[in-house]
Amino acid sequence: MPIRVRDVAYVRFNAPDLDVMEKFATSFGLQLAARDENTLYMRGTDDDGFVHVTHRAETPGFAGVAFVADSVDDLDVLTREYGFSPVAELAGPGGGRVAHATDPNGHRVEVVAGRGSIGALPSPTPMPRNAAGVSPRAGAMVRLEAGPSHVKRLGHCVLDVLDFRASEQWYKARLGLVTSDEIALDSSTSIGAFMRCDKGAEFVDHHTLFLIGSGKAAFNHAAFEVADFDDLMRGNTHLASAGYAHQWGIGRHILGSQIYDYWLDPWGHMVEHWTDGDLFNNQTPPNIASLTDLIGSQWGPTHGGPPR
Repeated sequence: MPIRVRDVAYVRFNAPDLDVMEKFATSFGLQLAARDENTLYMRGTDDDGFVHVTHRAETPGFAGVAFVADSVDDLDVLTREYGFSPVAELAGPGGGRVAHATDPNGHRVEVVAGRGSIGALPSPTPMPRNAAGVSPRAGAMVRLEAGPSHVKRLGHCVLDVLDFRASEQWYKARLGLVTSDEIALDSSTSIGAFMRCDKGAEFVDHHTLFLIGSGKAAFNHAAFEVADFDDLMRGNTHLASAGYAHQWGIGRHILGSQIYDYWLDPWGHMVEHWTDGDLFNNQTPPNIASLTDLIGSQWGPTHGGPPR
């Protein structure tokens, strides 16, 4: 039996200049958790130790994704039954334990447990919104301070894979993920799936991992939840004024329903701000969706490049 992970934990990158990455990550809305000569740990406002890690390296690139297990016993199962590494100490703020493996595409996959709390950070309280005929904000003004978004946590990771079905089987067999939306080209060919954690009747994000069978092994993007729509828009203004490269948005996805805004870090890694996504549980059946659903938006621009 596979374990059932309960969330995504963090993503790892390599980059030659930690100062440059820290400056971008701070502008993106992450906050410094810890740093030494060779490693940069950035956090969100939740109390997890870190959600974004950068290792100093000559060649930039994606270095792995991690998921959260319920217990160290789950890590032992992965080691004993699925070929993960022996359980070891997790370096970085909050500590914990970790085991890792390599998926069929060469992506490093870590599973962690027992991470300690380092304390939550302040985050804006979403304001009530006046709408036609409904005015919960009567007598109160909206006044936002300029600055970056407030990243709360990592929400999902998207990976390009060589063989969608082989990769899907690998992740489901080991991490217990289930399908929310499968992307079908026709009645016999599917090219990817949005997969979520299986926490039974508890509602979880529409997707924690999306695999897209593009025929290549590559990082696509990582998506970070921000406080609310105003916070996402504030971050867009801040990143644009700082001269960073905008990739796609702002819009609302069809699959998952998130409001999205995509940016590139200084080495071309795509990272997303999102808010207001769908939540599913074990009463939500898997769905078959089209490529048009995938690249389209309910409002905002249609994607002209790689799927999200």
